[in-house]
Amino acid sequence: MAPSADTASGRNIWLACLIALTALLVFGNLANDAVLDVRYGWDTRVNCAAVDAYARGLDPYFVKNLKGTKLSYPYLPVTLEAFRPFCAGGILVAHHKAIFPVLAVLCGLLLPGLGFPGARRTRPSARDVGLRVLCALGAFVGFEWVQASGNFAILSGVLTAIALRLLLSLPASGSSEDSGFPSRLAGAALLGLVMSFKLVFFPVLAALYFLPLPRGRKLTLIAMASFSFALPILISWLAYPDLFASWQLAMAGKIPDQHLVELFESNPSLLLLARDLMGHVGPIDSKPAIFATYAVAATALVLGPFALSVLRLIGKRPAHGGGSLPGRLDRWLMDHPRVAMRITVLAMFALYLSSPRLKEYAFFELALYAAILLVDLSATALAAALTVGLLMPSLISIVGTSLEDSFILLFSALMLFWVLLLDAGQAGRVPDTVQL
Repeated sequence: MAPSADTASGRNIWLACLIALTALLVFGNLANDAVLDVRYGWDTRVNCAAVDAYARGLDPYFVKNLKGTKLSYPYLPVTLEAFRPFCAGGILVAHHKAIFPVLAVLCGLLLPGLGFPGARRTRPSARDVGLRVLCALGAFVGFEWVQASGNFAILSGVLTAIALRLLLSLPASGSSEDSGFPSRLAGAALLGLVMSFKLVFFPVLAALYFLPLPRGRKLTLIAMASFSFALPILISWLAYPDLFASWQLAMAGKIPDQHLVELFESNPSLLLLARDLMGHVGPIDSKPAIFATYAVAATALVLGPFALSVLRLIGKRPAHGGGSLPGRLDRWLMDHPRVAMRITVLAMFALYLSSPRLKEYAFFELALYAAILLVDLSATALAAALTVGLLMPSLISIVGTSLEDSFILLFSALMLFWVLLLDAGQAGRVPDTVQL
């Protein structure tokens, strides 16, 4: 037993050193940004200027009505009421650099822990919580962009963390699923509400189908999330008809001489990568060709491998009784609840990553999904995930390399996704005996 113990001890020391180095680079990068002579928080100023304009009876979707900015307000009219408490007194505008790190740490603390299949430990260790917080603060330098821009992705991040905790928390031993379903229903509603902030991420709600529940309950959760997603749109349309019309004009780019929020706006997404590739081989203005290339890239790099991985897992440990593929999938997920939870989060990560509009600050929310999966990786996979998802982007940023107009963050997220996917393929390495 001595050589094995020595090997395990050496591996733990090596991994601890890598975690410490990653944390040093992450916090060093954030500290480096804090001392730069840059006027941060432009998105916070835009959002609060829109709230102020609305309070003064002006249309906030016309940039000329927003003081101190040339950017446009992108959110639905109902959010003007929701954001009013955050903008009251100008506290958020003046102190967002101190408030946002606290909220990011809160996200890491709120995220649920899934544990290895068959794990008996119910309480998260300090190591697990620390890794989740580190991932929230440092993965893909997403929080760096949230901090710099003052984007309200930090608020949707907190709500996402709460929603995931409600959706993914395993019930205590001996409890029935009926007692936990109302909290899952609340989590689905909250997740749908979060997706309504940035409409383009709506497909993430489809990942709820991978939860280890009977099909009827899963469809109920998806329906609740979809209703919650649509509700702010309906309220904006019915209660704020004039503002809703202005929002539609702003989103369609029909308000002249002002900043336009558009799908092809500079961002490190697979859609923009497809457009750049098309520029090298054909007409860059051919939108059908661009979208076809984007669909092929998303399928080949993310969605297709994820689907094949799930099918391979089912093939390894097939459900009893045969039947259709959806039926077999449902039974397999219910037989292996902890693995199913991990697949659900990985599906959310994949669908979010495949979004056609993935701004730099959106990588913060992507990091929250990664943080749930990160802590339970095998030692080798954890080292690879820390390297490609946290250490490498922080190092690139801290040396002064510009991440704007590049696909560095996208490549980092893709590499981490593949690490998570390969580790998910080994989900059967530990017997899963936990039952919901």
